[in-house]
Amino acid sequence: MATRAIDFGPERVDEPPHLAAARARAYAMPLDAIDVLDPELWRTDTHWPYFERLRDADPVHYHADGRFGPYWSITRYADIMAVDTDHVRFSSDAHLGGITAKDMDQDFILPMFIAMDPPKHDVQRKAVSGIVSPGNLAHLEGLIRERAQAIFDGLPVGETFDWVDRVSIELTTQMLATLFDFPWDDRRLLTYWSDKATADETVPGNPTKEERQNIMLECLMYFTRLWNERVNAPTPGNDLVSMLAHNPATRDMVPMEYLGNLLLLIVGGNDTTRNSITGGLTFMAANPAEWAKLRANPALIESTVSEIIRYQTPLAHMRRTALVDVNLGGRTIRKGDRVVMWYVSGNRDERVVAEPDRFWIDRPKVRQHLSFGFGIHRCVGNRLAELQLKIVWQEILKRYPRGIEIMGEPGRVPSAFVKGYTSLPVRIPA
Repeated sequence: MATRAIDFGPERVDEPPHLAAARARAYAMPLDAIDVLDPELWRTDTHWPYFERLRDADPVHYHADGRFGPYWSITRYADIMAVDTDHVRFSSDAHLGGITAKDMDQDFILPMFIAMDPPKHDVQRKAVSGIVSPGNLAHLEGLIRERAQAIFDGLPVGETFDWVDRVSIELTTQMLATLFDFPWDDRRLLTYWSDKATADETVPGNPTKEERQNIMLECLMYFTRLWNERVNAPTPGNDLVSMLAHNPATRDMVPMEYLGNLLLLIVGGNDTTRNSITGGLTFMAANPAEWAKLRANPALIESTVSEIIRYQTPLAHMRRTALVDVNLGGRTIRKGDRVVMWYVSGNRDERVVAEPDRFWIDRPKVRQHLSFGFGIHRCVGNRLAELQLKIVWQEILKRYPRGIEIMGEPGRVPSAFVKGYTSLPVRIPA
């Protein structure tokens, strides 16, 4: 691919033309005109120079005219950590807007434990945390491996296919179906609901607000049937629906709270792993020296998994609402302001992460990333996500010593929240 050096912002040698053009735009426009919520930046993977400029010029940046209203962008690692670990002054409450830059619909508020503050958050999170206990993960490991092997064994050799559909979606959807004890033949509904729940309604082709709400109510109806089947079982099952139905902290949830927690568990169990499986393959293909390093030393798989999750950052941001006036980085955030923590930017912060734009599978302090969040809202399923990715790469190493060929550009989700892929054409060499 043709490349060229550029003169906008910090020098980048051999930068691809589309990123060079994006850098020119990012550094030419007035700082106040930048809105990193623009879905086109994410569809084209050109958001990077905008965050670089914000980190350097205004790391606690006020967007007076943002896509979904005024908001603060927090782009440096240390400032993100300060907000993420402070649940006293920064709230996740759904009734104050929730956890994404776009406020929850006021006529369709979905309380969920990630969008709650203590003490309710704590007891609801605990109700389902047993599903990812060390003992249960040990039980699931053999099942994940068996399924990964079956998926890889069924892939065509020597012909192009979609990695996202055949591998990333299928493996994570099978895992979700197991966690919910969900009817196997209907498991792709979980993927469908996850995609629709997080789709930006302002993007052409995505469901409108009303259509999305109707789809979510269909999800609620389906899961209400599962709840009713399990709530009176004499012995609770070891699945998420049974855990919610039988735990004193969640068994009396109103329907919208049940739906909110379901969507949290579906999206959380789907997007982190699914998009990191796809991202990891694209990163390895673009960095053949790292692929050779992993082939030569498979003991680096766990380190590789952490680096994939950092480099991908499958959820680009989380949002909080200020409960009081707060001074952060010399700026005054007012009570009620929307505060967006850009994990995707913090994971590339040169002040904390050495050579942050380099995909480096044995980097020092490889687990020092923000992708799972920190504080009381740190991703409850992070170990399960890491386990699935570890098994995927163990099985890839066994089967494909020559690697897997990327046959075209990946399709990317036009979303500033879920940083993911819609497709990736690949071919396994004969």
